[in-house]
Amino acid sequence: MGRQHVLAGIAFVTASAACFSVLDTTVQYISAAVPIVMALWIRYAFQAVVTAAWLLPERGLSLLRTQRPGQQLARGVLLMASTACAFASLKIMPVSEFTAVVMITPLAITVIAATALQHVVSGLRWALVIVSFIGTMVIIRPLHHGLSLQVVLPLGCVVANVAFQLLTSKMARTEDPMTTHLYTGIVGMVLAGVLQPWVFTWSIDWTMWLLLGLMGAASTTGHFLLIMAYQKSPPATLMPYQYTQIVFALIGGWLVFRYVPDQWSMLGMGVIALCGAIGAWLTLREQRSPSPSPAAAAASLV
Repeated sequence: MGRQHVLAGIAFVTASAACFSVLDTTVQYISAAVPIVMALWIRYAFQAVVTAAWLLPERGLSLLRTQRPGQQLARGVLLMASTACAFASLKIMPVSEFTAVVMITPLAITVIAATALQHVVSGLRWALVIVSFIGTMVIIRPLHHGLSLQVVLPLGCVVANVAFQLLTSKMARTEDPMTTHLYTGIVGMVLAGVLQPWVFTWSIDWTMWLLLGLMGAASTTGHFLLIMAYQKSPPATLMPYQYTQIVFALIGGWLVFRYVPDQWSMLGMGVIALCGAIGAWLTLREQRSPSPSPAAAAASLV
């Protein structure tokens, strides 16, 4: 793989992290005025409409061809669940701290690989998983908050996201990524659309409509950039750069809300980012060896 392709992949994944931070910051800002389910529907409707308008004229009905309709439905439901937990989390917790918690997803996949998939995982990887989990607990502090939504929702987002990533990796062997992207948008739009008669409202300020459009554009663009990044570079190379989303989230939180995390939250975010970077480095080193280990294969699922 050429150096230019690798650099392009890094640029795309970093730009996607910035888009997702814009998405999360915007969701947190509008959550006081816009119902969460309405925001969810607009986010997925934007993705479905833009994807269809862009690709259908060029590819026609072949874009809708899939060998795994059941898996397409399941993937859409899982991402919808993850997004719903994310939007609800952002209503009650700072965007930077929420982002850091979600960033434990690659390490959580290591646990799945070691247990359900019976892959051999090194002691160092187990240590990274444990330490990153401790970092997560430092951020959400369950002993302080109890079994509250501030604890349950972000962890629920991680669980749904892990299942989503594992299924996506399995589908990537047979499914066109753009077809998958379209179906995911359609499934989310339909699921959230069922509830719109009870939650949709026109009586919001025009600035909120603009921000809803920004939310949809940031989400759709971020996913497209991520697809393009994976077409240019292997996941193990890109994984460390996904942690730039924590930095973008910190910047967004400060610019929009003038929010600076306390010292404990900063410590937890630093721990998660460091563990994720070390885990990505291990994966890259193992994949460069003649026979990649099962742990490297599991980590590359993300």
